[in-house]
Amino acid sequence: MVSGEEKNSCNFLKRKMILIIPFMHKKGENINMIEVRFHGRGGQGAVTSAEIIALAAIEEGKYAQGFPSFGPERRGAPVVSFARVDDKPIRLRSKIYQPDVAVVLDPSLLKILDPSQGLKPGGLLIINTNKSIEQIRSEFSFQVRLGIVDADRIAREELGLPITNTTMLGALVRGTGIVQLDSLIPPLKTRFGRGAERNLKALRRAFKETHLNN
Repeated sequence: MVSGEEKNSCNFLKRKMILIIPFMHKKGENINMIEVRFHGRGGQGAVTSAEIIALAAIEEGKYAQGFPSFGPERRGAPVVSFARVDDKPIRLRSKIYQPDVAVVLDPSLLKILDPSQGLKPGGLLIINTNKSIEQIRSEFSFQVRLGIVDADRIAREELGLPITNTTMLGALVRGTGIVQLDSLIPPLKTRFGRGAERNLKALRRAFKETHLNN
């Protein structure tokens, strides 16, 4: 059964498909494609994260895709979504098997899967956790670059709920520079209306509080 989040995402993507694929890029920009894989649980907004980062890239005149991995997921079950950003047209239509970045919204997932699997050499794993980089590396033996931020705490303080999808976008931007923070404002306003300001405040805090290990 397709979850409610996935149904909403499917409709959202149908409405935005013209925006998410063919868009003129800025002259003079020369970035390589960045591929992102989001790991969350059903109902946590992993699909929304991919959509928002894609729309933010489009705000900058880049090409982008944001899409879910459909399957028999249910609320609370592991969910994966994907985003691609490039300054050139994107011809790929497949899932992302070797991302540049993996973003983990729910730290409990670390006990049941390896989100670093398939990361490109030099790839970055960004985790929502209250543990240090040293603790995470010791506990899970990750051999990739790590970024950590206590997104649960930030979301509770800024949003009143431990919903970390938009908060983790701040950590993603900090770790990759995939878009400018201000480019997230239009899609956040479209998605959350009056709640956009609180989400923006949360992701700005995550941007500042993310710790990276290179």
